[in-house]
Amino acid sequence: MANSDIIKELQDRQAITDLIYRYCRAVDRIDRELGYSIWHPDSHADYGDFYKGDGTGVIDMICQQHSRALAHSHQVANILISLDGDTAGSEAYITATVRVQNEDRLLQIVTWNRYIDSWSLRDGRWGLDRRICLRDFDEVREAAPMNDQSDGRRDRNDASYQVL
Repeated sequence: MANSDIIKELQDRQAITDLIYRYCRAVDRIDRELGYSIWHPDSHADYGDFYKGDGTGVIDMICQQHSRALAHSHQVANILISLDGDTAGSEAYITATVRVQNEDRLLQIVTWNRYIDSWSLRDGRWGLDRRICLRDFDEVREAAPMNDQSDGRRDRNDASYQVL
């Protein structure tokens, strides 16, 4: 493989990885526009019983639900990418944690999921064509916070927007 081919493959892998990370940032900061930016216009999202439809619609649904939660955080691990020219497939392990108030109980919901994604490069931009979200397992438990303080923001006033 020529050096230029290796560099292109590394660039493509990094571009897709960055989009997976941006998705998580988008839903945690409730930044719809950032969330929309990872999908191609004709994309499809399959989140099982939760949602089936276009990619931007799942962003709207998640952001709406997260805005009613007290806190939420998504982490990504084990990203595997298979490139084939201007198309790619990926699998990413996702841990999503949401904290909600249910009457007098503070609950923490954790789901362990995998995103099975199909990507394509169009007009020089990688974008998501199809996502299947598989839930591997989950839990709901009562939470006992260490304190009532949170330094993070769930909007564009978060400190991260000053540097990114």
